[in-house]
Amino acid sequence: MLETTRLLLRPYAPADAEAFYSLLHQSRERLRHSFPDRLQAVSSLAAAHTQLAAFADDWHLGRFYVLGIWRRDTGAYIGDICLMPQRGGQAEIGYYLAVEAEGHGYAREALAAVCRFGFAPPVQAERLLIRCFADNPRAQAVARALGFQPQEPPATELPAWLRLSFWDSRPPQPAILHFVRHRDAGD
Repeated sequence: MLETTRLLLRPYAPADAEAFYSLLHQSRERLRHSFPDRLQAVSSLAAAHTQLAAFADDWHLGRFYVLGIWRRDTGAYIGDICLMPQRGGQAEIGYYLAVEAEGHGYAREALAAVCRFGFAPPVQAERLLIRCFADNPRAQAVARALGFQPQEPPATELPAWLRLSFWDSRPPQPAILHFVRHRDAGD
């Protein structure tokens, strides 16, 4: 469990499934490009229970650390933040908030707590990564405010024109920017 001035971040409990599902269901359109796997996995309340159990298993195995975000003053569930250890001492952070929770500094506050968690045991990352869509300046501002620096994304295997499919009717997605923060002496 992580606490900040205004927030409580903790692993999900089975009793959180309804709030977890409700936020995802209400935000489905808004989150469809950023969290498609999560939305696909949580298509019903029953699936939310299954997903939360999988999060608990992943936490115990050290594969994936998922925390719900609650306001301390009201107890309201307002979002989710996760940290996924990767190769080479890197861990990736992803988060989302309920639309009504945006613009109040909660993302910065939660991200600061997860950065401290990511650099400490059990994760002990050397580098944290956040990926943001190029057309999402608010997410980029949150990353920059916490010391994340832009980094060139890894080169893709194929040129973009070869990855296009004439049979794919999905609209193109905006470019994704990578922001990295390295472990500092003070972290």
